[in-house]
Amino acid sequence: MADETPEDYIRGILAGDRRLLARAITLVESSLGRHKDMAGQVLEGVLPRAGQSIRLGITGVPGVGKSVFIETLGTFLTGKGYKVAVLAVDPSSARSGGSVLGDKTRMEKLSADPRAFIRPSPSGTTVGGIARKTRESILLCEAAGFDVVMVETVGVGQSETAVAAMVDFFLVLMLAGAGDELQGIKKGILELADAVAITKADGANIDNACRARKEYEVALHMLAPASPTWEPPVLTCSALTNTGIEEIWETVCAHKEKLTASGEFEEKRRAQAREWMRRLVEEGVQSRFLNLPEVRDNLETITGKVSKGEMTAAQGAAELLFYLDKRLTI
Repeated sequence: MADETPEDYIRGILAGDRRLLARAITLVESSLGRHKDMAGQVLEGVLPRAGQSIRLGITGVPGVGKSVFIETLGTFLTGKGYKVAVLAVDPSSARSGGSVLGDKTRMEKLSADPRAFIRPSPSGTTVGGIARKTRESILLCEAAGFDVVMVETVGVGQSETAVAAMVDFFLVLMLAGAGDELQGIKKGILELADAVAITKADGANIDNACRARKEYEVALHMLAPASPTWEPPVLTCSALTNTGIEEIWETVCAHKEKLTASGEFEEKRRAQAREWMRRLVEEGVQSRFLNLPEVRDNLETITGKVSKGEMTAAQGAAELLFYLDKRLTI
């Protein structure tokens, strides 16, 4: 990354250079100060060309077949002439912090497709397993000319809100006949869904999938829809037999068409941008606070006292925040 200038990255990304796109994503994921500065310049330079894709979030419980579904949908889309980027947020290695699973081992066919770009990213310590810089990665992929950007989550039950806040369409994949119906409703995941798809609807499981579809339709009718112009449908699909995939894509397109006509699509994008800025401010304030010399010098001691019950959590926080107040009054 040391050899390229911000201008090199910008030119390469706008020209669709996959190598520079991958390196730029690595750049925005870096926590090094010099990389952050360069990443900011690159993002600013490509921003006018971003924002033209359909951003599709895909989640579901482990075992639902997210990667197989994404590969099947992605292959369908590239066959239709679309350029598809997949940002697959993988669990991080506990020792190295790196990505445990690789794109080629999980989506071999799609990774070999010249119209597709797959980028696994370590989830790190971010709540819910969503890579901290996924939003920036989406912008970079859009600037590189990708028509559809799919964001796959680890599906651990905490990441859905984070994904829904950065995509246009949020698709929830569910299994039939595995007790996931009540589990999904309990998590509140249906409140976030723009559509629910029952996977593995093939062979002897077709009847189970149809029953699950009806149960979810009833459940969705009991919830207030997130959009006044869109009622989330429940679909069935099979990546094995390639059935239901086209219907799901048609649903995504119908959703964008309806929300665009009502003005809700652009407002949703604007609201996401505001939320993104707010989160970046919060992260920046937290980082600056924890890097204050007084906080660094006393954090471990105060944390130890709270752990031992010698000080309440509120007292510990107040003592640390005192150093910030003191700085602000100088």
